[in-house]
Formats: sequence, C-alpha cells, structure tokens
Amino acid sequence: MTATKDVKVLVVDDNALVLDLLTKGLSPHCEVLAAADGADALLKIVDELPDLIVCDYRMPGLDGRQLYDKLRARKQTRQIPFIFLASRADVEEKLRPIVEGVEEFVVKPFFLKDLVRRTKKVIDRLHLEKLQNRAVRPGVIQGRLEEMSILDLMQSLEMGQKSCQLTIRNGGETCELFFSGGQCADAKLGRTEGEEAVFQVVRWPAGEFEINFNSAATRSTISRSTTGLLMEALRLVDEGQRDGSKEGVEAAS
Repeated sequence: MTATKDVKVLVVDDNALVLDLLTKGLSPHCEVLAAADGADALLKIVDELPDLIVCDYRMPGLDGRQLYDKLRARKQTRQIPFIFLASRADVEEKLRPIVEGVEEFVVKPFFLKDLVRRTKKVIDRLHLEKLQNRAVRPGVIQGRLEEMSILDLMQSLEMGQKSCQLTIRNGGETCELFFSGGQCADAKLGRTEGEEAVFQVVRWPAGEFEINFNSAATRSTISRSTTGLLMEALRLVDEGQRDGSKEGVEAAS
C-alpha cells in the first residue's frame, strides 16, 4: 500500500538503535522526522510541525513528560497528539493521569510490529482528517484504496466513532457500507448484503472510495462489531489463501 506521506510523525528517543528501528518501521506509512532527545525534538518542532509525536518517556535532560508539557503550553503545538513509550511502572505512576492529547501508552519492551500497527491506526485517522479538510464538497471526502485500504478505512471510522456512508468502487462494481457511531451497520454489493458484502469487498486491492458524513445507516444487516467483522474477514481471506496454496501443491504433485 502507498505510504501516507502527507502525515508527518516525529519520533523521539535517546537510544540511537531504537530510534533507527522506529524510523525504518514507520517510514512506509508516513513521513518520519527523528529527534535524539527532548531538546532536539523542540528544535525540530519549531522548524516543522509534526502531525503526531511518538516519544520515549525516560530521556536525559528534557524527558517525554516535560516535552509534552512544554508543547501543551504553546498555542501552535498544543493540539499535536502523543504516543508515549514507557515502562509499565512509569505508565501507571507518571503518565496514566495524562488524558488530553495522548493517543496510546506503549509499554516497553514492545514488538516493533505491534507499535507500528498501533501507530498506523492513528496515522490513518489523521490522514482521513486531512482529506476531510481538503474536501471539495462539505462533509464528503474522496481517495484511493492505494492510499488507504478498506481495512484501514473501516478501522479509522470505528476509532473516530463516525456515522457515514462509505462507498467503494472497483471497475464496474460498487459497494456501499453504512456506519453508525463507528460500527458498520449495513453493507450492499450488488445483490449481496450484510456481512457477506463486507467479506467480498475487503479483498479489493485497488479502487476509489468516498465517505459521505451527511449520510447515515437507515437499517441494520450486520450484527458483529466493526472489529469483529474485520477479524472474521481476515480469517476468511487467510483461509482462502491456505486453501489456494494447498490446491497448488496437490496439482504440482
């Protein structure tokens, strides 16, 4: 999938190895800026405002909490969301009381894949917000699945608790999905409706999407939560790939 390069993420960590790993892990999904400590981060932010900050808590000099407090005190930076990397004890004792502007607390040690997955959800939401701000029509945003996959779109709408109509077009086919408070309540793909329509459309690798926040669900054909729906869709895709691989092996033998 094409990286969401219109979202800038500043990664702050005094451990050079961790900083390099985070930068490489996130770079396929956004524009990454790197800072070696809190003071370096302040200089980078003055030069170029990021959309999101992924920050280690314990750093020499200006630590993650002090950086957060300084940015919240400034009008031009107080809205920048944070993801904190910290030990479980530091999260519970020092950081948990912080609510405003903090997207995630990632407990150390962590798997890079897990951190990238959690950060990407925030990146996708920020990307949607940027698309909405650039909308030609009020309340309607458009894009391509090469920018955001159907899974990313649905996860972002669930995270934002959005009510809207998501229309996906691929060739001559059109699928309409309706969300209420972030939950996918209804879907229609030709004569196919409900969960089966979702299971089919998540396989589309390319196409165009349109999100209309002026339209909402008028009926319910789906009982699962959006998360449950996506988990089942991924299970079916994985099952289909395994079956296809098995058939290929049998044909070759």
